[in-house]
Amino acid sequence: MKNFFNPADAAAALARIQALTPGAKPQWGKMNASQMLAHMNIAMSVALGDHKPKRLFIGYLIGRIAKRSLLNDKPFMKGAPTDPAWKCEGQYNFDEQKSQLIHYVQRISSGGASALTNHPHPFFGRLTPSEWSQGMYKHLDHHLRQFNV
Repeated sequence: MKNFFNPADAAAALARIQALTPGAKPQWGKMNASQMLAHMNIAMSVALGDHKPKRLFIGYLIGRIAKRSLLNDKPFMKGAPTDPAWKCEGQYNFDEQKSQLIHYVQRISSGGASALTNHPHPFFGRLTPSEWSQGMYKHLDHHLRQFNV
């Protein structure tokens, strides 16, 4: 499975982020490109341990079962529900959000396992560094495909 610890996968993800433009139209969903970048920055900040949200009640109930969908090669379904805390509906500076996301991907790629948190994911629960890397790659891939990059 693709992940940010693999230099080729990280480089490909960075090239796709670079190809994203402010006017890119989503193939599905409600976010614009700037909002998607802000959304991904929240997710990456959690993976890196910069932001440590509490576990969600629903995560305690079904997170371990749903974790299988995070750790397989099947793409996320279009229009999957988003935790309200991770929704980005306001106005965001595209260039700042893009730069931040590039920085986060580089931190994971260059830092390896030690760059990622041991704090549980709010929905999926405890993840190994490899699972964080795979899950964040898959999440980013989902949203880059959403914007056709």
